[in-house]
Amino acid sequence: MSPSPAEPARTARPVTAGRPLILGSSSRYRHELLSRLGLAFEVVSPDVDETPAPGEAPAALARRLALAKARAVAANFPQAVVIGSDQVADLNGLPLGKPGNHERAVAQLRQMRGQTVIFQTAVAVVCADSGFEQVELAAVQVQFRELGDDEIEHYLRTEQPYDCAGSAKSEGLGITLLEAIHNDDPTALVGLPLIRTCRMLRAAGLMLPGSAGARP
Repeated sequence: MSPSPAEPARTARPVTAGRPLILGSSSRYRHELLSRLGLAFEVVSPDVDETPAPGEAPAALARRLALAKARAVAANFPQAVVIGSDQVADLNGLPLGKPGNHERAVAQLRQMRGQTVIFQTAVAVVCADSGFEQVELAAVQVQFRELGDDEIEHYLRTEQPYDCAGSAKSEGLGITLLEAIHNDDPTALVGLPLIRTCRMLRAAGLMLPGSAGARP
């Protein structure tokens, strides 16, 4: 049975300037990416069950979890602007999350070799007391090479990408596993699509460095 459609995100009035910014994620990759924007922010790890619902498509799962993470943190920090994000590897409709250990990572990469995998990366921005919510999805199409078992073992022992969706750490040695990448948001594959994140933060009323009228 297919899951019920996820509750749609809503957009209310933009939040006012001066609110704290929180990244609702324990991912060091997302922390590093958000730091590129030159914004002051805090990090709070959300407590969200990431188990897929029966029959839930990877894109729907990524969107639901990104919004759930942002909402979970915003519930405790209602005046803050909260960013939540999630990434799910989509292999012919099969969701592949973080492997967590070596054995599952081997199994994932064996499944993906020679295949085109879509990395579904969702980002949500929420401010609880203003009612502002937006969520967007960035799909990255990745073509994997035909990988030998020895290549997989060498890559995993060297990179240990057990906290990466689909075991693919493209910003590191994982780039050697790929034939091609196609996307419209270069940071999406790493875990936080910054073009979409910036767009939503502006919609929420935050002035980003480099924007018209921004202070140095």
